[in-house]
Amino acid sequence: MDRPTTPPPQPASNSSLQLTPEATRLVELNRLRAKAARRQQEEEAAGTSAVPNSNNKRPITVVPATSNSPTAPGPSKAKPLNRDSRLGTYFEYDLSKMVNSRGGFLVEDDKEVDEELIRREKQREQERIEKNMKLDAPIYLDPSLNPHCRECSSITIDHLFRKNFGCLVCKACQNEYPEKYSLLTKTECKQDYLLTDSELRDESALPHMLKANPHKSTYANMMLYVRYQVEEFAWKKWGSPEALDAEYEKRTSEKSKKKNRKFEESLKDLRRRTKESVWQKREDERHKHVFGPSTTNRGVAEQVCHTCGFTVEYEVL
Repeated sequence: MDRPTTPPPQPASNSSLQLTPEATRLVELNRLRAKAARRQQEEEAAGTSAVPNSNNKRPITVVPATSNSPTAPGPSKAKPLNRDSRLGTYFEYDLSKMVNSRGGFLVEDDKEVDEELIRREKQREQERIEKNMKLDAPIYLDPSLNPHCRECSSITIDHLFRKNFGCLVCKACQNEYPEKYSLLTKTECKQDYLLTDSELRDESALPHMLKANPHKSTYANMMLYVRYQVEEFAWKKWGSPEALDAEYEKRTSEKSKKKNRKFEESLKDLRRRTKESVWQKREDERHKHVFGPSTTNRGVAEQVCHTCGFTVEYEVL
């Protein structure tokens, strides 16, 4: 019995390839349904939704790296931009590794925090707070009960001057009379008015105000004084402004003489050390002839050095 075989495919006739308009519409609908079902499967696998938003638009989704889309993320082939050399050098800090030291600056984790520096800075700040920690004076409705400026009788006095110096003066008068209300540093009081450290530390005699040192926060606080109070204290100490000027001239001349005397001593010491070290060494190395007795032969005398044998001849008249 012969085995049945599949007949070879027959070439389709032109009449079988021609579709009716209804069949063409069904084929197109099936293609669109299959495409929509496939898109829905891909979105479900990627965890996104195909529900349109309020504007009837497709929701924004992240294109996966495995997608074949031309906008899919991939390894960047662009080279990083070179930095412009005209910008100069710069330091790059990682702010995520910064630590707030509570001392007014930031430090990195790999750098040690100077605990002594922070302690001194906090100590200076606490001293300033304790010095200025006084409540402001109350303001009364009755003008006669309020303190008045000593120059213009205004009630708008500067409470900073009142708290630290016990001086009732307003800001306008401070600017108008700088020869009386300007602030002096401790160094200026010592140099111009010849006051000592013990006198400047005595707050009962000379009140002062503490201020942060502008050079470095860990340095000692500046001590500021009012000019007219310093002058009154200096006149009382020296007797009069003329006596202060005379004492200042005396100390200036003594300081100048002491400076000149010190310079002369250092110059003499330099000369002595130079003579002992360089000049004396050269003099010791220099040869000095030691001549013996002269011998005369036919009117010509000769002398010979015992050390080097140098001979000197001269005529005897």
